[in-house]
Amino acid sequence: MTDQTSPTTVLVLVGSLRVDSSNRRLAEAAIAQLPPGIDAHVSVLPALLPHYDQDLDGEDLPEAVTTFRTEVAAADALLVVTPEFNGSLPGVLKNAIDWASRPRGEAALEGMPVAVLGAAASPRAAQWAREDAVRVLTIAGARPLETTVGLGSSLAAFDGADLTDREVAEAVAATMRRLVSEPLAA
Repeated sequence: MTDQTSPTTVLVLVGSLRVDSSNRRLAEAAIAQLPPGIDAHVSVLPALLPHYDQDLDGEDLPEAVTTFRTEVAAADALLVVTPEFNGSLPGVLKNAIDWASRPRGEAALEGMPVAVLGAAASPRAAQWAREDAVRVLTIAGARPLETTVGLGSSLAAFDGADLTDREVAEAVAATMRRLVSEPLAA
């Protein structure tokens, strides 16, 4: 345990598995807004996790679960970037949160600050998925920021790696500053 008071490492969970998805691009744009000295990386492990099953959650955990929980424990904060599938967050993201939230009371996710972003092709900007992510993360014991950022009409929202909507770009930058200024859990 370090004596730092705010996050210096951010683990990024992207709910879309597509390599060039709008959500992956939004995650990269958010990472680029982190202040110098903050280490961030996108986890590849959520796609490798088995479906949560309490029978698997014992002494002989699947290797991907052990590695993922270690990765979460090594982070000071999370950035969750979610598309909206059928009006909610995708199963791969919910499954990752389920694995990271256990064992109850000892989970690496407990008390961790989390920023939630979401991108969707619709103008609603993944609103329901973002709301569901905040609810699930809160129940799981994390501390999501009160404000989420949504990117609507995401298929036309980028010029290369840059967000074309200045308002959204500024909201993402402000959210990243807020995430890394959150106090760490005791």
